[in-house]
Amino acid sequence: MRTVYILKCADQTLYTWVTNDLSRRVIEHNKSKTWAKYTRMRRPVQLVYQEEAENRSEACKRERIIKKLTKAQKIILISSSNS
Repeated sequence: MRTVYILKCADQTLYTWVTNDLSRRVIEHNKSKTWAKYTRMRRPVQLVYQEEAENRSEACKRERIIKKLTKAQKIILISSSNS
C-alpha cells in the first residue's frame, strides 16, 4: 500500500507526494535536515489530506492528477475528505 498525501506548509502552500510510511514521512518533513528541501524551508507542516492506493504505480498516477489541480481545487479536495 502507498499513501498519496498533501501537507499544508507554514506559508500556506500545499505540498503533495507519495509514501509507504506516512507517519515517518510527516516527521521527516518537520524535522529532517536531509529530506524534502521544499518543506524544510516552510516548517512546520501539517498533514491535511491522505488517500490510499493499491500500489506505487496507482499512487504516482493519482499524485500527478492532484499536482495538476489548482490550489482552490486542492482545498475543495481536502475539505471534501474532512466532511
